[in-house]
This record gives sequence, structure tokens and C-alpha cells, in this order.
Amino acid sequence: MEIKINAVGFSASAQLEEFIGKKLSKLEKSHKDIVKIDVILKLEKDDKFENKLAEVSISVKGQSVFAKKNAKTFEEAIDELHEVLKRQLVKIKEKDRQ
Repeated sequence: MEIKINAVGFSASAQLEEFIGKKLSKLEKSHKDIVKIDVILKLEKDDKFENKLAEVSISVKGQSVFAKKNAKTFEEAIDELHEVLKRQLVKIKEKDRQ
């Protein structure tokens, strides 16, 4: 499984990339047919406090799963996205069994 991280308009720290890699690699437990994960990190130019945007797209054999989240930090956004994506992957897995 390949995890590709793209930070738009800034460079992500090695620590942030490592956190994202560890967190999203756990999704393989929910669905073992994950081909790749694309992560896009953006800083919104809003004056809002939650100006960090994370978008995650997961390619699973023949299908894709997508979610995005605004939060105070990228770590918080990835934590919340992990749960959302995990539920989506479990639904796909259960559908495939039928």
C-alpha cells in the first residue's frame, strides 16, 4: 500500500508525515485490498480558527473512498478522518462479502 502526502502551499514536517503514515496504515486492518492512499493538506486563508484542511482519498480495488475535514491541527483532522474512513471501508468490505 502506497501513501502519498501532498502539502499545498507549505512543506509538511517529517514528524507530521510520519504521524499520517502510521495513522492511515492502520486502515489496512479494516480492508486489506487498499491500493493507495492520497492525502492533501491545505492551509485555508480564512480567519477561522480551524483553518487546516485534510483530504484523504483511498483507492480500493475498483472503488474509492473520500473524506475531508477542517480542524485546528492536521493531526486532529487526520484522527477524525481515520474513524470516518474506517467506517466506510468496513461497509465496502461487508458489501463485498454478500
